Amino acid sequence: MTTERSEPAGTADERTMLEGWLDYHRATLAVKCEGLDDEQLRTASAAPSELTLLGLVRHMADVERGWFRRVLAGDGQGPLYSGDADPDGEFHVTEADTWEAAYATWQGEIEAARRAAAGFALDDLSRGQHHSTDEPFSLRWIYTHMIEEYARHNGHADLLRERIDGATGS
Repeated sequence: MTTERSEPAGTADERTMLEGWLDYHRATLAVKCEGLDDEQLRTASAAPSELTLLGLVRHMADVERGWFRRVLAGDGQGPLYSGDADPDGEFHVTEADTWEAAYATWQGEIEAARRAAAGFALDDLSRGQHHSTDEPFSLRWIYTHMIEEYARHNGHADLLRERIDGATGS
């Protein structure tokens, strides 16, 4: 699988640009994982950290779900991998966790996010709230936050990938 990735046009309207940069960063995380097997994707950065590429993908599936389905659409969807017993469960990968399953879940959440966002204008406020506040968020804020979230974690993915096989860039 080769992930296609392109930056949005420099003259795009605001929504197209925000959606384009979000898709660019989604694709960047996929590129960082390409060509690796499940064992490599479960390889932690360095002890004592448990951070892995597979964990980052699972985390971003939860983040997509949280911001677009739970907060924006207000649909009450719970987290995919974490809970009261393990608040960081998405990062705690085991031998049973596979790229195929994590990737399918992540892509499903991205598609659900796109469907949810399609029903909102940039200035529309969310129907739900984030667990840390009772304040609503505009779709513009959510897009901007998601770009930031992916960009930060793509930096982590760069370092993880370099540790696994020396690949840098992209």
